[in-house]
Amino acid sequence: MEYTEVDMFGIAGEVAVVTGSAEGIGFEISRAFAHLNAHVVLVDINQDKLNEAVAKLKAEGMDAIAIPTDVTNKASVEKMAKSVFDQYGKIDILVNSAGIAYLEDAVDFSEEMWDKVMNVNVKGTLLPCQAVGRYMLQNEKGRIVNISSVRGMQGRARDLAYAPSKGAINQLTRSLAIEWAKKNINVNAIAPIFTLTEINKDILNDVKTMEWVMSRMPKGMLSQTSYLTGPAVFLCSKSSEFITGQIIYVDGGWTCA
Repeated sequence: MEYTEVDMFGIAGEVAVVTGSAEGIGFEISRAFAHLNAHVVLVDINQDKLNEAVAKLKAEGMDAIAIPTDVTNKASVEKMAKSVFDQYGKIDILVNSAGIAYLEDAVDFSEEMWDKVMNVNVKGTLLPCQAVGRYMLQNEKGRIVNISSVRGMQGRARDLAYAPSKGAINQLTRSLAIEWAKKNINVNAIAPIFTLTEINKDILNDVKTMEWVMSRMPKGMLSQTSYLTGPAVFLCSKSSEFITGQIIYVDGGWTCA
């Protein structure tokens, strides 16, 4: 390997599919990839927000397209993957960022919300991995990054679906990494702590919760979506050639405190 920034960290010309990319973490990672001259495909179920996200990137002179997709629907996901492959002839990168959260007391925890969280977070990660993975296996090249959470390792009161869903994503990441390693497909996950996004708005607006979070955060600050772009680019570049099946905690020291 040549030791230049372009050779080690460059992703120019790579085709990157990012789910859950209409806003939040998914959008920020899409924006970073586009700034580095990747061909970015933004995928989300919310077409209006998706179109707004692509418009923002194009206004900055970046290459991006939108494909409205329901990541919990196999036919929808397979149609998206085929459309990307037909247009570009390859898919190099997949970032699974679609996700939802829900908190409720254990004895009253809604069966409907359990199913919904598991559907979006776990099935919504598996299906894109399968659909895009077929094309990566065909080309024997690929990088997959799943967005997990520290909750995949640490439980939390009233968190009976989100935390287990992220634990499942961690194990899915490891299992795929083992199966696809010899096909030059690396599968890793990024596990952030509370990040300033819509999904955490209600939690972080609670004064007591915020006090608790800040009291045990070694960095003394909350995470921002931009803090996840560097790890994502790294895991999708040549620099991470020998890294697969890993869960990288981007948490300001939370898990070691």
